[in-house]
Amino acid sequence: MSQVLDTPPLKTAPTPAAPADDDLVALAARHGLSVSGARPSLPQYVRQLWARRHFIAAFSTAKLTAQYSQAKLGQVWQVMTPLLNAAVYYLIFGVLLQTKKGVPDYVPFLVTGVFIWTFTQSSILAGTRAISGNLGLVRALHFPRAALPISFCLQQLQQLLFSMAALVVILLFFGVPVAVSWVLAIPALVLQFTFNAGVSMILARLGAKTPDLAQLMPFVLRTWMYASGVMFSIDHILSRHTDLPSWVGTVLQANPAAVYIDLMRFALIDSFHASQLPPHVWALATGWALLAGVGGFIYFWKAEETYGRG
Repeated sequence: MSQVLDTPPLKTAPTPAAPADDDLVALAARHGLSVSGARPSLPQYVRQLWARRHFIAAFSTAKLTAQYSQAKLGQVWQVMTPLLNAAVYYLIFGVLLQTKKGVPDYVPFLVTGVFIWTFTQSSILAGTRAISGNLGLVRALHFPRAALPISFCLQQLQQLLFSMAALVVILLFFGVPVAVSWVLAIPALVLQFTFNAGVSMILARLGAKTPDLAQLMPFVLRTWMYASGVMFSIDHILSRHTDLPSWVGTVLQANPAAVYIDLMRFALIDSFHASQLPPHVWALATGWALLAGVGGFIYFWKAEETYGRG
């Protein structure tokens, strides 16, 4: 008969309790750690963006240089593209539809409108794809994402400055004299750039979640162009069609794209008088720039931690 010996159970070391979430947060804070990809505060975000201003400038210049690198004429297309667009619009609207009637210096009037509109159009289209079209860059590097839509707007501004050299030649060729008012083109461009950048940041955030927006925007922008007086004088149309409701004239004149186009025409073309500008035009231009620029920047910043995910 075997005897069963009772053996005492083996003692195991007690399992240490998992640290509480509050303890982990305190530990991370003590060592200066933060959540990866967390959105910085707005002042901190602005400082980060300013610290990368050289990257923004270099990136926009590189994109501009590469844009026509495969074309034989290269950077000449920076000027040729808007000029060809202006020639087409002149043929269709100026000659066939006779929108040039009653508009003095119609060719400078038209070319100025086309160049300034192209600046807004190209900035918004590029901004719509700023995040969705650069996911590799967004996911690989850590930087304030607002740098992308701003750099694309800066690229379009550089392209506009090339076109402005051709515009000056056209103005002089058609007898428009050099005037002190040309200096007004500088604040007008600054306000337009601020407006374009703000709208680009709004659409960059929307386009990051809905890439199909980039396919819709050309139709929206084409409609906007026809309402912005690029090929015709809004003031001339309103004076001829007095039966239109008053709100139609108010909307057309307050249209931000039309405001910036008219400001540039007033600055550069001596036959475009102040009476053709909408009331309080500089206040309108400044208001649109602040509304779109500041509002668009804050709207974009609020989704900073979501870009490139998913």
